[in-house]
Amino acid sequence: MPLYALEDLDDALDATRAFLFPFDRSRWVRLALVVLFLGTTGANLNAFQFNLPAGQVAPGRPPANGFPAPVLPGNVLAIIAALVVLGVAVGLVFLLVGSVMEFVFVESLRREEVRVRRYWGERWRQGLRLFGFRLVLGLLVVGSLAVLAALFFAPLLLGGPGPGEPLGGLAAVVLLLLLPVALVLGVVVGLVDGFTTVFVVPVMVLEDCGVLAGWRRLWATIPPNPWQYLAYAVAGFVLSIVGGLLAGIAVAVGVLLLLIPFGLLAAVGVLLLEAVPPLGVGVLVVVGVLFALSVIAFAALAQVPVVTYLRYYALLVLGDVDPDLDLIPGRRAAIRRETIEE
Repeated sequence: MPLYALEDLDDALDATRAFLFPFDRSRWVRLALVVLFLGTTGANLNAFQFNLPAGQVAPGRPPANGFPAPVLPGNVLAIIAALVVLGVAVGLVFLLVGSVMEFVFVESLRREEVRVRRYWGERWRQGLRLFGFRLVLGLLVVGSLAVLAALFFAPLLLGGPGPGEPLGGLAAVVLLLLLPVALVLGVVVGLVDGFTTVFVVPVMVLEDCGVLAGWRRLWATIPPNPWQYLAYAVAGFVLSIVGGLLAGIAVAVGVLLLLIPFGLLAAVGVLLLEAVPPLGVGVLVVVGVLFALSVIAFAALAQVPVVTYLRYYALLVLGDVDPDLDLIPGRRAAIRRETIEE
C-alpha cells in the first residue's frame, strides 16, 4: 500500500498554487486575517519555567544569609496580578477567535472562496466546542506540569540531613525520572492537538458534529491505517519546520525593507524630539505602532502559503485514507486529472 503522506506532497503544492494564484489582493488579505488568529491558538507548553531564585526559601524557614526575603509592596503585587489577569483574558479571547477561524479557514479551502463573516456565522457554535476542548486540554497540561514540578521541587524544599541542606541528589534522580514522562506528555498532547486541528475539524465540517463525535469518526480510521497517520505525523512535523523557516526568512526580508521608510520617519521624530519634545514623542509613538502593525501584517501574509499548503496536505491525506471524509473531492480530481494529462 502506498504512503499517502509521500504521494500527496506534490498534490498539496498544486492545490495551494491553484487556490492562491493568480494573485487576488482581497483573498490574500482575508486569508492573512484568518491565519493571524490561527497562529495564536496553540499553547506554548515550553514557556513554563520553574526556577527557584537564589536566596528564596521555603515558607517558615529562615534565610541562609540572615536577612529577610524581600517583600513586594501591595500596589506592585496588585499591578502584577492585574497584568496577569489581563494577559490570560486576552489569550482566551484569541483562543476563542482562533478556534472559530479554524472552521472559517477549512470552509475557505473547501469552497475555494474566502468569506469570513459568512463562515463565521455558520460555524461559530462548532468553534465554541473546539475552544472548550482546547481549554480543557490546556488545563490538563498545566495541571500535569504542576504535578511534575511539585514532585521535582519536593526534595529541594524538604531539606537534607543537615539544617537547610537540600536533597540535591534525590532531586536529580526525580528529574531523570520525570523527563521521559514530560517528553511522552508533550508528544501525546501535540498529536491530540495537531490531529484535532488538521483532521477532526474537517470531519466536524463534513458531518456537522462536535469535537468528540469528530474524534470518534476519525478514530475509526486510525487502527486500520496506523502507518498512514504515523507517516503523516513525521512528514507534517518536518514540513512545519521547513515552512516556518521559509516564512521566517520572508518576514526578516520584509522587516529589513520596512526599516527603510520607518527608519526615515523615526529620524524625523528624533529631530523633532530635540526641537519640540511633545511632537517628537508623538511622532515616535505613531511610527513605532505603525511599524509593529506592518510587521504583524507582513508576517501574516508570509504565513498564508505555508498554512494553506499544510492544510491542503492534511485534507488530501485524510481523503485518501477514507474517501468518505474527503472534503475537497473536486480539487483532488482536478489535480490528479492534470497530473495524468501531463
